[in-house]
Amino acid sequence: MSDFVQDRSSAAPPSHQAQVQTPSKRLTLWDTFLHVGPGLVTGASDDDPSGIATYSQAGAQFGFSVLWMAFFSYPLMCAVQEISARIGRVTGRGIAANLLRSYPRPVVVTIVLLLLISSIFNLGADLGAMGEAMHMLLSGARWFHILWLGVASLLLQVFVRYTRYVNYLKWLSFSLFAYVITVFLVHIPWTTVLRQSFIPPISNFHGAYITMIVAVLGTTISPYLFFWQASQEAEEVKDRKLEKPLIRAPEQAPDQLWRIKLDTYLGMAASNLVAFFIMLTSAATLFVHGDTDIQTATQAARALEPLAGRYAYVLFSLGIIGTGLLAVPVLAGAAAYAAGEAMRWRVGLEVKPGKATKFYAALGAAMLIGLSLNFIHLDPIKALFIAAVINGFLASPVMAMMMLLTQDRKTMGDFTLPAYLRIFGWAGTVVMGVASIALLFQLF
Repeated sequence: MSDFVQDRSSAAPPSHQAQVQTPSKRLTLWDTFLHVGPGLVTGASDDDPSGIATYSQAGAQFGFSVLWMAFFSYPLMCAVQEISARIGRVTGRGIAANLLRSYPRPVVVTIVLLLLISSIFNLGADLGAMGEAMHMLLSGARWFHILWLGVASLLLQVFVRYTRYVNYLKWLSFSLFAYVITVFLVHIPWTTVLRQSFIPPISNFHGAYITMIVAVLGTTISPYLFFWQASQEAEEVKDRKLEKPLIRAPEQAPDQLWRIKLDTYLGMAASNLVAFFIMLTSAATLFVHGDTDIQTATQAARALEPLAGRYAYVLFSLGIIGTGLLAVPVLAGAAAYAAGEAMRWRVGLEVKPGKATKFYAALGAAMLIGLSLNFIHLDPIKALFIAAVINGFLASPVMAMMMLLTQDRKTMGDFTLPAYLRIFGWAGTVVMGVASIALLFQLF
């Protein structure tokens, strides 16, 4: 018998409209930080070592002409992540569990399987980058650093309660500011930056440049982030006894929808701001000096030392480690949540391992397989390429299914999407669809 716990009564829609999004009380800045979580952690984890490598490549190869992408992707990221969060908070279930109620099981299982593969390859590449960055700073054997970082991340997820662990992840988000500080250690031609930050240079649109646009979009709008944030919102409902899925407690909607919006917009703003600064640093140093052959985040860190000094090198390397510690549990957690929900297991980082053994087994397997990739000499660039291709083709169909799901009153009750989310949600779906077609053309 399945150990998946499901309340079918939650599918009944509430009897009145509850779309109000103004909070009943305003929060101070400190209260805001204490209350936010899923959106901030999701946004910060988007700048993982793999993302840092992509942004460094973009700045090194194309200079300031790529900076506009940070602003272009922001509203699309906000929309898709707010939609993901709403699904989790309204229904009390993650995306895979909701998809399973509306779409054929083979379709959902295929999506989850692809998500697992891409997450595992991404995990392996991120752990490899973290180990390399630790080796660069502290010396010692690279394999040893990879091993203890991977094992430590796994043990923390399994044996530390969710409520405490999510706070660790929240504080780790401050490691992103290493890239903000780094900018002020190098010379930046701000006039040029302001001129090129908001308007795409149409004359640059050729094969390599289009490929980079697709890579940046695939890095910023990744399917594992959808699954993670929705599952974390569902986790928040399980964790707090006074809170319930909004479809069963619509009176909680004003505060919760406001908190989701604030949390998501802050998290995505932090993510895109850091992406902007990484591309800016790379453009002002590596591109200006002709050092365009950057493949990994650690290569970017090494290249910075002779150009921007020891402090920039150290900060860049510390950022790789900090963001990796943040991203690895998100990647593994998203994979485990998706697999558990698709298989109707009991899921949740707040649940003790003995009561959700299959969920934790999936989480541990994802972590250990990703870790093992570093010991069979898999090229991290190939691992990232595989993950990027899978994510590129997976994002648009998953987003389309989510958009249709959120218009279904059997699932969302009166909490179907407002107009602005429908517009930006479908716009993001189309953009990612075009990006996947562009990627297909580049591959063949």
